[in-house]
Amino acid sequence: MANERAVLTLAAGNPVYWQMAINLARSFLWWHKQSDIRFYIVTDLPDELPKDLSGIEIVRMPPDKLGRGFSAKLRLDELSPASKTLFVDADCLVVGNLESVFARFAGRPVSVVGGSISSGDWFGDVGSICSRFGVTALPKFNGGIYYLEPGLLASQACKRARELEQHYDELGLKRLRGRPNDELLMAISMSLHGLEAIPDDGTIMSEPLSCPAELEVSVLRGRSRLVNPPAPDRRHRSWNTLQVVHPVIVHFLGDYTSGWRYRAEARKLQLVMEQGWPAGLAEVFVAVAFSAGQQAIETSKNLARPLYHATFGPKKIAKSP
Repeated sequence: MANERAVLTLAAGNPVYWQMAINLARSFLWWHKQSDIRFYIVTDLPDELPKDLSGIEIVRMPPDKLGRGFSAKLRLDELSPASKTLFVDADCLVVGNLESVFARFAGRPVSVVGGSISSGDWFGDVGSICSRFGVTALPKFNGGIYYLEPGLLASQACKRARELEQHYDELGLKRLRGRPNDELLMAISMSLHGLEAIPDDGTIMSEPLSCPAELEVSVLRGRSRLVNPPAPDRRHRSWNTLQVVHPVIVHFLGDYTSGWRYRAEARKLQLVMEQGWPAGLAEVFVAVAFSAGQQAIETSKNLARPLYHATFGPKKIAKSP
């Protein structure tokens, strides 16, 4: 392979993923102006890149070639453009240089960030799954990032995961948004091939589902802070052993891309990268013209929510795009 290191993201099917990939690419370029790490967007959409992203590589795929839902992540061995590839979900933003991330993953054919699990529920009964496949535990992780060094072992692991996908329901695995979850399939295959996660210390990637108390992000300033409040706070996430984290990749999974914090960062990046604004001016403008009002609305809703629920009951959750 010509490239030694690359970051890869996917924008398939729904055009909303293309705009997310643009935001991610801008956040990457902001922190890698002189880097030899290349950035690739694999897509089956016809959209063209904005001019400020001329250094980004586009890999066009025929419609439906990537599969539906999360299936495309099981083909990363076929899509990897470099000898060391870091896959990052399109709904992430980079808030710092990724050199240290590549250094920590180096030498691992396939890896993720997380821990291990041998019992309990994780899209299925983990104990039963381990018994069925003769393994002691599974790597447990968020599939927002994967690391691959293409070769025989990486190909075998991804191929096994694709084979398992054909029997997803038979294995007693629970679907995610109606689709097979890539995380369980890759976890089983990784365990079968002796591949492990690198320990999650909160510096590589985190997301607000695991840290629901606070979410502070500034791509331009290189800041991130997410908080998982300690028990007995009702927001405490018992599965997350970390309390305060400062990840270099923030994963706005689920509907968090609709939130004002993500939208504010995307707007700042557009002003700076596409329109040439100074970073400081973009920060101040977005804070005054957008973020302050959105934060006030959010605070008001949080204060009024108990009374609203008591009077009218919970609102129906709108379907995320």
